[in-house]
Amino acid sequence: MDVAITGASGMIGTALRRRLEAGGHRVVRLVRPSSTGPGPSSDRGGADTIAWDPAGGTIDAAGLEGIDAVVNLAGEGIGERRWSDEQKRRIRDSRVLGTTLLAETLATLERPPSVFLSGSAIGFYGDTGDATVDETRPAGTDFLARVCVDWEAAAGAAVDAGIRTAFLRTGIVLDADSGALGKQLTFFKLGLGGRSGSGRQFWSWITLPDEVAAIEFLLTSDVSGPVNLTAPNPATNAEFARTLGRVLGRPTTVIPMIGPRLLLGRELADSLLLTSQRVVPAVLEAAGFTWSDPELEPGLRAVLGR
Repeated sequence: MDVAITGASGMIGTALRRRLEAGGHRVVRLVRPSSTGPGPSSDRGGADTIAWDPAGGTIDAAGLEGIDAVVNLAGEGIGERRWSDEQKRRIRDSRVLGTTLLAETLATLERPPSVFLSGSAIGFYGDTGDATVDETRPAGTDFLARVCVDWEAAAGAAVDAGIRTAFLRTGIVLDADSGALGKQLTFFKLGLGGRSGSGRQFWSWITLPDEVAAIEFLLTSDVSGPVNLTAPNPATNAEFARTLGRVLGRPTTVIPMIGPRLLLGRELADSLLLTSQRVVPAVLEAAGFTWSDPELEPGLRAVLGR
């Protein structure tokens, strides 16, 4: 299978590319010109690449002819910097403009892909407290929810063209070297990590190997529409902190929110740490996907090599 990937140098994209190539698939990366936007040089140019510039509205459509599948993972990092109005615009535009350009281009191809897997996030649902949330839950109303609604809507041209389209509503992806877990590890190893606020807020997580396995599974399944990419057993923030401390053999504490709020700003800090989302992967379960890491402690031990 020939698979085109946007965001192929990110945490998920890199792991997905390696998994697909190890399985004998050909991966083609969509890359931006070096003169536009942030991004590592490894995501620009070279063999098996297709040029695109979401901000400029240009893409090498001919390079996508005959591609079997497209996985769209590109987007500005949610927690990379404080949420100024300009940063919020970058977060939204990096997802919506790129997805619109890609979907509209795929819809015009003579030999379009059979499947389009487009990124999204469980942020779609907003803060849902302790209610169990599956893919039928309506969208929330906060900033991240509105971004996800627009992000998914941007794929409309591909849907209208009859391309099987699934939206990857990804939870907290656990990886030792990056993402939310990677940023917390140093503090937990020093015995300075712990729960945030009451700790009763639910965190819906998935290990990086299961994330990419689920994406690979969706490439050849018949699933379309929203798909929650989470493990089947979400944990509260307090449970997560206690479990991580136990895996690392370190004590845990309570993290005063004043520190994260000063560092990240209140809106971003509260969104990352205090939002409660008890999300379950109903669609993946119904489709027959099998998790390698369905439980939190074994999952943490697997990704941390402990």
